[in-house]
Amino acid sequence: MISTIFLQKVLTGGKIGMSSWDSTWKSFAIYHSSINVQRYLLHSYQNNNVDDSEKKSFENCYPFIYYLDHGKSYYELSKQAPLSIKPILLFYGMVQLLKACLLTVDPEYPESATVLAHGVTTRKRKKRNYDFLKDEVKTQKNGLFSHVAVKMFHVKHHLDAEKFTMDFLLGRIPELNHLFQVSLRKQQNYKIAGLHDQTFIIPACILDDLHMTVDRFDSFLKELLSFDFQMVNKASTGSKQLELIELQVNCPINSNDYSPLQFDYFENTLHIPTAKEQFMIFPEILTHYLLLYNLSMISRYETEWWSELLHSFDSLDYPFIEQFLSVTTVKVPYLINQYLLEKQKFK
Repeated sequence: MISTIFLQKVLTGGKIGMSSWDSTWKSFAIYHSSINVQRYLLHSYQNNNVDDSEKKSFENCYPFIYYLDHGKSYYELSKQAPLSIKPILLFYGMVQLLKACLLTVDPEYPESATVLAHGVTTRKRKKRNYDFLKDEVKTQKNGLFSHVAVKMFHVKHHLDAEKFTMDFLLGRIPELNHLFQVSLRKQQNYKIAGLHDQTFIIPACILDDLHMTVDRFDSFLKELLSFDFQMVNKASTGSKQLELIELQVNCPINSNDYSPLQFDYFENTLHIPTAKEQFMIFPEILTHYLLLYNLSMISRYETEWWSELLHSFDSLDYPFIEQFLSVTTVKVPYLINQYLLEKQKFK
């Protein structure tokens, strides 16, 4: 049995990530200038061959600033708010930040009323013996969610009427893995590297988790990872390991680009899922959007269940919700900042 799998990966570029909520928001200060933002948008539009780039960069610089400022206000209020209304503030704060991001790739946003809807639905009334972890959200063809997925992240797979359960979505957030281990006895992912490590070490037991041979796992990863690699079997040397040598020069350094791998904000580590269905190109920002949408709807419309949850402590739901809200409060602004930094090359 192969004991470990190694993935050699040479990261290029500077540092990724900031350690605190405050430092993330401080990094947005560069956008508190219409001159900076106009040049920033102009550069982005020219790179995307947008007609009338200069005119549209002037038109959108103030909406861009206002979206970011409005989003920050929601997040600052959420720090002081009780948990009962925190999901509402975090969801709408995220929406405002996403609107700013959309202006970098879609100068006509919002071009029509169809992109103003949330683009997600959920059951308005919860059934008896409701279990949050098994609750579902369903995506829609039109709306902000699909617009963000296509315009910002070029997600190509069909999103109309896709259903996602809460435990599936929570399992895509590596910071919650320990909670899954303790509460549900489930291993959601394996840590495979520090963010700047040149070698990814993948436990060989993932082959059992995925029911794959080494060759099938090699092919599986080649279909999904955004960089090329070569697998070298070194078992003959007695090391009983596989080494995947990364060949592509321009490998991803942005935290939004690692999907289907996962990024842990607090540990600055990368993780690989243990379930095959989790291996999908689905940036984590989209996961936070779906979870916050459902929690904000529950907070607004399921007052009785929500209040009982917050005060009774008699289910597994509360720890997952509380910890997720703690993670998303700091991680979404960081991921948004990473997205904007990728385009931040002022002329």
